[in-house]
Amino acid sequence: MLIDFTSLTSEISRISNYKRVGRVVSVSTAFLEIEGLTHQARIGDQVAIHLRNGQELGGEIVNITESLARAMTYSPLDGAAIGNAVTLLGPTGVHPDKTWVGRIVDAFGQPLDGRPLKQGVASANLRRPAPEPATRKALGTRIPTHLCAFDTVLPLATGQRIGIFAGSGVGKSTLLADLACGIEADIVVLALIGERGRELRDFVDNVLGPEGMARSVVIAATSDQSPLIKRRAAWMAMASAEVFRDQGHHVLLLTDSLTRFAEAHREIALTAGESPSLRGFPPSTSNLIASFCERAGPGPFGKGDITGIFSVLVAASDMDEPVADITRGVLDGHIVLEREIAERGRFPAVDVRRSVSRSLPGIASNPENEMIAKVRRVLTTYENSALMIQTGLYAKGSDPAIDEAITLWPKLDQFFTEREKGGPEQSFQRLADILATPVQ
Repeated sequence: MLIDFTSLTSEISRISNYKRVGRVVSVSTAFLEIEGLTHQARIGDQVAIHLRNGQELGGEIVNITESLARAMTYSPLDGAAIGNAVTLLGPTGVHPDKTWVGRIVDAFGQPLDGRPLKQGVASANLRRPAPEPATRKALGTRIPTHLCAFDTVLPLATGQRIGIFAGSGVGKSTLLADLACGIEADIVVLALIGERGRELRDFVDNVLGPEGMARSVVIAATSDQSPLIKRRAAWMAMASAEVFRDQGHHVLLLTDSLTRFAEAHREIALTAGESPSLRGFPPSTSNLIASFCERAGPGPFGKGDITGIFSVLVAASDMDEPVADITRGVLDGHIVLEREIAERGRFPAVDVRRSVSRSLPGIASNPENEMIAKVRRVLTTYENSALMIQTGLYAKGSDPAIDEAITLWPKLDQFFTEREKGGPEQSFQRLADILATPVQ
C-alpha cells in the first residue's frame, strides 16, 4: 500500500530554519510597538509576542516607521509588557484542500469542529489580485435558484456578483442559506464574519442544514474576535474560493457580511494611523471593498468561476451610507430586503422595485424581458397609488393601469415567496399565468 506524504512534505517545507527577534518598547490597549524588526518586517507579517508567564500572543504588523514597527494582536493585550521578545513569523499563506468541504474552518485554516483537517499542498495568497480583465470570461448562463423571485425578475448568472442589502432581523441569513442550498454549484464557500458565537452552530445545523453543509466550506470569525481575524476570515474565504476556481470548479461564495469586513478594516486602519473620512471609514475602505469583490466573478479562460453573494448591513435603510454606496457601485446587482415587507410576513422580504440584476436583459429572452418589465410597471403603479387605494379614495374604473395593479399585486406578492423545483422555465410559466389574470 502506497502512502502519500505530499501534504506532510509540503508542511515541513514551510518551517523556517531561523527567526528574527525584536522587543516591545511600548504597549497600549490597542497595539504595541516593537524595535529591532523595522528593516525586516512587512505590512501584514505575523508576529509572536512572548509573555513573561510563558504564553504567546499572535499578532500582525500594521505600521512601520524608521525605528519602530506597530503590531495589533489577535487576542487582548493582557500580560504584554515592555521588554517582551517578539518573533517575526513573516507572511503566511493559506492551503485550502478539497477535503475542507463539509467542514467549519477558522481564519487561519484550522478546524473548528474538533476533527483533524488536511492542509493543501499549494499555498494561496490571502490578498491575491483579481484576474487580468482581458483574460476573464463573460458572465455565464442563468443559474437556477428554485426561488421564484430570483428565477424570474432578479436572475443570477454564473460568475455574477450581487449584494444583499438589509437591516438586522429581516431574513438575510435565511435567504443566504436558501441560495446556498438552491444554487447549482460545485462547491459553496461561506464566510461568516462577526457572527454571534451561539448562532454559528444553529446556522450550520438548522439554517444551512445537512444538505447545504454537504457541499460547503464554512469559514467563521465570531463577533468577539479581533478585527484582524475578521478581516482575515474574509480573505481566507476568497482565497479558498480562488483555489477551487483554478481547479476548474464553479464556486458559490457567500460573504456575511461585507459590512463587518469593512468595519474590521476601519479599526485596523485607524490604529495604524490612517485618518477617518467617510463617516469614520478611512479612505482605503473603497479600494478594500472593490479589490475584494473584483476577485470574485468569471474566471480566466480555461478555469472555473466564482459567483459571489455579499450581504451588506444597512442601518435605518440608508442605502447611501459608505459601505452600501461603495458596494453597490462595484457589484453586478443589488437585492434590497425591506423591513416593512418582513413585518407583514412575506419572506424573502425582497423589495423588487428597488432591486436590480445587471445580468438583464442579456440573460433572458425577449418574452421573459417583457414579462419582467410588466411586473415592474405593475408594482410601481400599485406602490404609487397604495395610499389612495388603502384609504378608499380610488374609484374602480378610473384608471385601467391601477385596476390591473389592484388585481395583480396580491398574486405577485405571493409569487415572490414561492419556490419552484422545476427551475426558471416553470417559474416564468407561473408568472405568465399571473400576468394573464383578467382585471376584476
